[in-house]
Amino acid sequence: MWIAILLGALLSGCETVHFYSQAAVGQLKILAGRKPIERLVADEKTAPELRGQLQRVQSVRAYAGAELHLPVGKAYGEFTQLDGDYPLWNLIAAPEFSLSPKRWCYPIAGCASYRGYFDKADAQAHAGRLRAADYDVYLGPVPAYSTLGWFDDPVLSSFVDWKPSRLANLLFHELAHRRVYIAGDTRFNESFATAVAQIALPDWRRRQGIPAPAQASVAQARKINGLMVIARKQLKALYASDKPEGVKRQEKAATLERLRRCYRKMSEGWTRDERYALMIEKTNNATLALVSEYQSQVPAFKVLFADSGQDWERFYSAVEQLGALPEEQRKARLAALSKRAQTSSRKVTGPSLHSETCMSAAN
Repeated sequence: MWIAILLGALLSGCETVHFYSQAAVGQLKILAGRKPIERLVADEKTAPELRGQLQRVQSVRAYAGAELHLPVGKAYGEFTQLDGDYPLWNLIAAPEFSLSPKRWCYPIAGCASYRGYFDKADAQAHAGRLRAADYDVYLGPVPAYSTLGWFDDPVLSSFVDWKPSRLANLLFHELAHRRVYIAGDTRFNESFATAVAQIALPDWRRRQGIPAPAQASVAQARKINGLMVIARKQLKALYASDKPEGVKRQEKAATLERLRRCYRKMSEGWTRDERYALMIEKTNNATLALVSEYQSQVPAFKVLFADSGQDWERFYSAVEQLGALPEEQRKARLAALSKRAQTSSRKVTGPSLHSETCMSAAN
């Protein structure tokens, strides 16, 4: 894989060569540090906390293979201790007056709405260049990623100590990419993997004797998502208007400030999740695009799972058929599935983002 990637880079200019070179070095460093989980679990020198988490990983892998019919193979059968906190930094960018993320294209893997850097300084430098070109930018750490089956991805120290449900959610998501991946369609791929994890988690938690998330926590997440959906709708309408750029710039800033103000008011009395708070405070076109890439088509895939009789193999077959459609037909089919999901879901009424109170949001 790396030979093909680097050959493609050589045809694309010096900056691209540097990007793929750091990617190759970073990936190979992670692979070189792998240690078999079975050996670590059996080794009495392994810290008890790490042994327990690695055993949980083994349990998740077994469930993913047997119950979800995911191609686990040797993926996540090894462990790598990183030198730093994260293996990768993802860069997402969107034009000043657009919610469509910038796309980068790669040999073999196709085009994607993000660019991953193993070197944070390189990521920051590229982010700076994009900001200078009037792009909205989001740069954030990535605790885990998938090589789509090209390598046997290891468990990383960046996420091994996560709480059980979050750890299982991550592994289900990344393993789903190994089952279905449509080159060039980030939203399809990420929404599909997110849906697989969300569908699988309740049964996995039940078998593990792990209680479901508190209803208050679920409701908070829905309210936050509702605020971001409202902001997206308002900004989309603004960007599509024929208003002068100066006016668009002012109204965009006002909309994002209302979003932040609404979140602060709405979250009074909550046990704050800093991940949400940081996302809201940094919200711009890029972050709104990022959330949409991972979430917007999830309801459609859940409807497709129900249509498949909640049978995983039939579901994957239906997803593969959907992915094989020409892009416009695929989008139309997903839109129809999403409309069915909206029709069947319980509607929650809340005030507009323009509200001064913002105590609730549309689901």
